[in-house]
Amino acid sequence: MPRSQNKVASHRRRKRILARAKGYWGGRSKVLTVAKHHVDKAESHAYRHRRTKKRTYRTLWNTRINAAARLNGTTYSRLIAGLGKKQIAINRKVLADLAVNHPQAFAEVVKFATA
Repeated sequence: MPRSQNKVASHRRRKRILARAKGYWGGRSKVLTVAKHHVDKAESHAYRHRRTKKRTYRTLWNTRINAAARLNGTTYSRLIAGLGKKQIAINRKVLADLAVNHPQAFAEVVKFATA
């Protein structure tokens, strides 16, 4: 009895890996074993960087809030502490958006938090 190799599934698997490696340089996009290693590495970097991106955005928001708070006569830490004492639940993403796009509304928030 001849040996079964399941060509359909193995071909589909190779095709899927090489499709993910499309655009890679040289043998990384053409040789299956090399492409497999680089696709695995790329996916691990993508997973890690999706988490790093969240940290990066939070630092950007903090910087924007601090700059706008200093224009209104206070600092980032005093503003956040004031918001905590007044029990105002407004996140940093929204505060940064207010600071950039609506400076008057941000000034009102600062005035209320520091009063």
